Amino acid sequence: MHLIIGLGNIGRKYSGTRHNVGFDTIDYLAYKNKVQINKSKFNSVFGEYRIEGEKVLLVKPTTYMNRSGFAVVDIKNFYKVPLENIIVIYDDVDLDLGKLRIRPDGSAGSHNGMKSVIHQLGADEFPRIRIGVSKDDRMDLAAYVLQKFSDEEREEVKEIIEKAGDSAEEIIKSDIDKAMNKFNIR
Repeated sequence: MHLIIGLGNIGRKYSGTRHNVGFDTIDYLAYKNKVQINKSKFNSVFGEYRIEGEKVLLVKPTTYMNRSGFAVVDIKNFYKVPLENIIVIYDDVDLDLGKLRIRPDGSAGSHNGMKSVIHQLGADEFPRIRIGVSKDDRMDLAAYVLQKFSDEEREEVKEIIEKAGDSAEEIIKSDIDKAMNKFNIR
């Protein structure tokens, strides 16, 4: 079993914001694979499908970003999913808009949602997909990530969200090295 977990904040107010590209990626995968995200448990909403016979859960934590780790550890422990089968997708202000980085492990950087995930899991050895949303040094960081994309930015981000989703599936179908070689955008 694999978990593909997109980080974001629940509620309409946060829809379409920079901080919700993880949720947007889960929505893309659900649409692409005709999966309904209609189960509610483990501080999450989720749906399931199969990739080459392997059960995969598409997960959106309902804990708000800074407490995402509670949802991740709940679902991981219930299903006894090994760390290497947990893929977390989230926004990264340290990457330029439209950039994508896949890594097998690593620190949370400045991302509070990932800090929560790593803290609750007690480890950072799980794949992650970072979607670049840039930053504006003239703005407060929290205000910036909760800002919606402009129409022009949204078009660029839509393509990267699709690549992020496809790269998560590639990790499951083959391995993280192949996904990194195929999808990391420099």
